[in-house]
Amino acid sequence: MQNTRRLAIIGAGIAGLSMAIFATQQGFDVEVFEKRSEISQIGAGVTLWPNAMYVLDKMKLTKSISEIGVQPCGIQQMNQQGQVLSKLDLSQLSQQCGYPSISILRKDLMLCLYEQVKQLNILCHFNTPVDSLDITDLSNQFDLVIGADGRMHSQVRAAIFQTPMEPVYQGFINLIGISPTLANGKNNHIQEFRDDGVRFGIVPATAGSCYWAAAWACDMNKNHTIKQWLNEAQCRFKHWPKAINTILNSANIHSCNHIFVHDLEPLPYWHQNNVVLIGDAAHASLPTSGQGASQALEDVWHLTNLLNQHEALPDALSHFYQMRINKTTAAQTIGRHLAKQFFSDIPQQPVKMDPAKLRMLWMQGLSTPHVLS
Repeated sequence: MQNTRRLAIIGAGIAGLSMAIFATQQGFDVEVFEKRSEISQIGAGVTLWPNAMYVLDKMKLTKSISEIGVQPCGIQQMNQQGQVLSKLDLSQLSQQCGYPSISILRKDLMLCLYEQVKQLNILCHFNTPVDSLDITDLSNQFDLVIGADGRMHSQVRAAIFQTPMEPVYQGFINLIGISPTLANGKNNHIQEFRDDGVRFGIVPATAGSCYWAAAWACDMNKNHTIKQWLNEAQCRFKHWPKAINTILNSANIHSCNHIFVHDLEPLPYWHQNNVVLIGDAAHASLPTSGQGASQALEDVWHLTNLLNQHEALPDALSHFYQMRINKTTAAQTIGRHLAKQFFSDIPQQPVKMDPAKLRMLWMQGLSTPHVLS
């Protein structure tokens, strides 16, 4: 798109930095605006499924991401006694998709992205919060303003919609953290323990560490400290497999965080005039979907390509929404369905993990670049 070359990106998270990188590589002039004083390292880890790695490959980051992270060999679903109920061979999935799955500490992913931002000389304005007036000013200065400012308090989403489009609490907490890898553990498998409406996931992240999430249904109690939440998790999982107790007891308290998990209802549109949403600001899904970072990266791929393919900005932004809404809504729906199943009193059943079906779902729309007439 010859008339849309200057882009302002609000937010320097995974979506914002990735958009800055890929758009700059494609010849756009990009500036990033971030309210924090530096790149955020909040969050334990991220699993980059093959659809995410597809986009990162186009961004020329596959090698650096693979060197920092871990390629898990499989997923195991287990009950409270540690009995394996189902498993998925991730090498088979990688072969079918053409790209691996990589698990990585979030801070390592962010630092990798930011290093690429610096190498590309992308201008980042830190300590720069934006409000509706700022967004109006930016929309007059830049050809396109891209809101990548997250699920909870997106100023860009608030500016686009006259009525509040607030995220919805889904009734459960995620306590997340980083711990040393167990010396005798199956540290190259993603392990998910579920029973009695409680869930614990362990994901390898480096040669010596894993990230984990403990989850259970609860009301929002904003008075508890991280230490109190960690103590509650230790009590809840006291009689679960030893691996879980070892991880909770060895957790780095400074890496721990509690999240009252929210998602968004599907939005009727993602843009107004020359302002558009991407990532969690547009379609935040629950962590049970496993697709938050992957769908944000898909947004980056599709939006940048569409900006290069269409002459009129309204056409590009309309096509972007039409192209993405079904897949992102599917991720939101799957996340809610799994959460309802996980955090209920209904006897737990293993989630069916068919590599062929996962490939069809995750790689949809990514085989070749889109060329629309």
